[in-house]
Amino acid sequence: MEQRDPLPATGGLAEVRARIGRACRDFGRPDESVQLICVSKGFGAPDILPVLHAGERIFGENRVQEAKEKWPPLRAQFPDVTLHLIGPLQSNKAAEAVALFDVIETVDRPKIALAIGAAIRASGTAPRLYVQVNTGEEPQKAGVAPRDLAALLAFCRDEAQVTIDGLMCIPPADQLASPHFALLRQLATRHGLKELSMGMSGDFELAIQMGATKVRVGSAIFGERRTKTSPIAI
Repeated sequence: MEQRDPLPATGGLAEVRARIGRACRDFGRPDESVQLICVSKGFGAPDILPVLHAGERIFGENRVQEAKEKWPPLRAQFPDVTLHLIGPLQSNKAAEAVALFDVIETVDRPKIALAIGAAIRASGTAPRLYVQVNTGEEPQKAGVAPRDLAALLAFCRDEAQVTIDGLMCIPPADQLASPHFALLRQLATRHGLKELSMGMSGDFELAIQMGATKVRVGSAIFGERRTKTSPIAI
């Protein structure tokens, strides 16, 4: 990654925190009912450290390999970090993901559920798991179709023997997000799931209105990502 000056610790992060607080007040929700996931994919230690020093401890990464290279030295300094996998997972990376992440948000098919279950039993480590729902049923996007969610949840419970704590979605970029957030909330209520990971930099206030318990915010905190980047070691 190209060397850059660190972002001010209270720049974009302070604004995001203020917006989350206002949204919680506007929609009658306690501040603690919504947690911020700082999406640090594509950024290295110079960008992440100011956010850590500002007190944030929940971060999201898209790729197992990038997180594996980047986070061990950061966690040596900040052992209370909670790391979420928010990108698609391949079954051959399941063991690494279980070892590295505290939350895996992208369980989306039986093969992945089986691989995660086997890795959990082999390691004794049990990350919290969410199912990713493809609310727009976009063929290019990961996630289970809403109509197939019940079957996948049953498979996770009965065959893979893993516990699902919540749901995650990424609405289609060319559609209003609110119907997709409403659908995810309805599905979570129907299946007795408490965690809802939905909303990003452009729509997290709407997600809070619709019941999100986790919002995934990257560019509003860190700025725009550069292409062809790799993590900088501390």
